[in-house]
Amino acid sequence: MLIIVLVIHVLIALTLVGVVLLQRSEGGALGIGGGSGGGGGLMSGRSAGNVLTKSTGVLGGAFMATSILLALLSGRDGDSGSFLDEPPPPAETEQAPPEEPRGPSVPLDR
Repeated sequence: MLIIVLVIHVLIALTLVGVVLLQRSEGGALGIGGGSGGGGGLMSGRSAGNVLTKSTGVLGGAFMATSILLALLSGRDGDSGSFLDEPPPPAETEQAPPEEPRGPSVPLDR
């Protein structure tokens, strides 16, 4: 279930990015952007009923809903702790006895 919601969430996010990038710039940011021409602004009648604006709102709501659903589903998992909460594994306290010194590896009687 979590993976299905996650895939839907990613698809909504990508679609939302595409719809936002398709929208026309309102301008006003230091004269940068397409602008609306003469007198039309954010509250004009033409932009109020725009399909892209409405779809952005719907996709934004769906994105928030899937975000909340993912948070709820991940909290339902049996392991609710963090890996930082677990104590570190115990260090090995047993040490191997030191190795006995061996004789020379090169023969000495030549």
